[in-house]
Amino acid sequence: MLMGEAPQRLMSPHPRCATDHNSDNTTAMLQEWLGAVEKDYHSVVWKVQEEPSSYPDELGPKHWSDKRYENVMKLKQEALTYAREQQADYILVRGLGRCGVGAEVGFSTSPEPVLSPQFVDTDSVLTNNQTLKFLMAQNKSVVAPMLDSQTFYSNFWCGITPQVPPQKALGKGTPPWWRSPLPWRHCAGVLQGYYRRTPDYFPTKNRQRVGCFRVPMVYATFLIDLRKEETLQLAFYPPHPNYTWAFDDIIVFAYSCQEAGEGDGVLGGEGAWRGCAAHLSHLAGAEVHVCNQHRFGYINVPVKAHQTLEDDRANFVHLTLEAMGSLCVPHDNMPHCWGSPLPPQIFLINLVRRPDRRQRMLASLQELEIVPRVVDAVDGSTLNSSDIKVLGVDLLPGYYDPFSGRTLTKGEVGCFLSHYNVWKEIVSRGLERSVVFEDDVRFEAAFPARLQRLMEELEQAQQDWDLIYLGRKQVNDEDEAPVKGVRNLVVAGYSYWTLAYAISHHGAQKLLATKPLSKMLPVDEYLPIMYDKHPNEDYKRHFSPRDLLVFSAHPLLVYPTHYAGDSNWLSDTETSTIWDDDAKKTDWVGSQKTLRDSRGSTGHLRSAHDEL
Repeated sequence: MLMGEAPQRLMSPHPRCATDHNSDNTTAMLQEWLGAVEKDYHSVVWKVQEEPSSYPDELGPKHWSDKRYENVMKLKQEALTYAREQQADYILVRGLGRCGVGAEVGFSTSPEPVLSPQFVDTDSVLTNNQTLKFLMAQNKSVVAPMLDSQTFYSNFWCGITPQVPPQKALGKGTPPWWRSPLPWRHCAGVLQGYYRRTPDYFPTKNRQRVGCFRVPMVYATFLIDLRKEETLQLAFYPPHPNYTWAFDDIIVFAYSCQEAGEGDGVLGGEGAWRGCAAHLSHLAGAEVHVCNQHRFGYINVPVKAHQTLEDDRANFVHLTLEAMGSLCVPHDNMPHCWGSPLPPQIFLINLVRRPDRRQRMLASLQELEIVPRVVDAVDGSTLNSSDIKVLGVDLLPGYYDPFSGRTLTKGEVGCFLSHYNVWKEIVSRGLERSVVFEDDVRFEAAFPARLQRLMEELEQAQQDWDLIYLGRKQVNDEDEAPVKGVRNLVVAGYSYWTLAYAISHHGAQKLLATKPLSKMLPVDEYLPIMYDKHPNEDYKRHFSPRDLLVFSAHPLLVYPTHYAGDSNWLSDTETSTIWDDDAKKTDWVGSQKTLRDSRGSTGHLRSAHDEL
């Protein structure tokens, strides 16, 4: 799936699409996508095979059997051959989901390069609309943009195993998932051509070193320069006559790159290709590179052979949400998978003058099968001092921002009023429980299921609650007490942010009862006062009772899309004017609220096998 600038808008290629062996609605989704974009192409070649829906030797829809590998390799080779016949200059191998295979072939009478993109391979999402131009500018035989994921998985290897006994290659304590390059495909012993951990992988993946690096393998998304002599013999099928490695399309292609030209067949020999840069100079063939200078997009982490299409879908939904966080506006031609909406007591607070945020959040919530009620936020920037007084707003005596020393901003007034209006609606409609989102939320994996489980366990445990943080910034480092009988829930301490929370009818009543507009401070300072965890005793004495029952999901279910200092970060509360002074502007310098959590939590999984 290409999000952002479509390749057809760059060079008008000719697409070739084929799909087969589907047990889901892949065909319908591809037809929907083609219907939306075919006007941008010179022509479209479309081939569909509805039956059979499975391979005779597969264990399930996510099992990669030999028959499946062979079919994919043949389809890729067909596209590669077609590109050469059309005298294309480039072919872009790109991921759209391993449910079909396609290619696009471009023609041009101008001196510009002729582009022939795309094999459909592992699920990947490109978010950088300059990816194609960047790859062509590198002038490499085979070059890939490094793709990010929810884990340490990516679309390149830094090392390939030699032919040695498993104990020597892996060590006694090495988990079984490192016995093969993609453990959900192969669980045999160590052979030539399998994944090998090297010291160069993590510095490259984490962009601790930046550039284009020679590697033994790339996959999912990469560009082949068909003009270069060393790429003339590259092939996906049949495997090279000397090939003895695993029957796997990406390994077959890696071997083909090594054997192209004057390869000597020693790719898997002792000492060969153990690092991204080391031990490569003696190898001939088509050089393979990965580039990580920019953030190009994301790659889905494949599920294991025994897992289901629903498991794969959940992974890809989360990947899509991650990609949406990198885009100002989601792409109009993304396939959609709508389901039944959750109950209507979901609120999304958004400023009308931030339509890009609204569109991204609505698209994200649709992917999660959540239909919110959009609440137009109160725009503090449009309020003058007289308007604020008319609304009955007055500053809490003695309030100053604890970091910058400034007083309340108009943006913070608008934010408080927006949440206040939601609380009033909850009470007036008699909603027993609701969820409130701000418009800068990044969802963690399986968000709806995790939230539903949390609500069910609260009910089963008969645990009273007024408000539950789904996303926040924990201010203090102390451990917070777990809630008995409810997994992944803790008693909340002093916290910042109101980007997402669940709230009960009784909780909304308590927040309204103290008449906070007449003694206003930022809403994320007000909440800790109401559950008596705010450290400032002078502030707390203005509010009574302070008996709000507040908990927090742990780990959190959402995080901000951006933090202060990030390139796309922006704040309508920190960058504003003082609440009673239309001329005095403020900025975020000195405030700690919008900075990334000092504990460095990103919400990403950190288990050892995430590298793969």
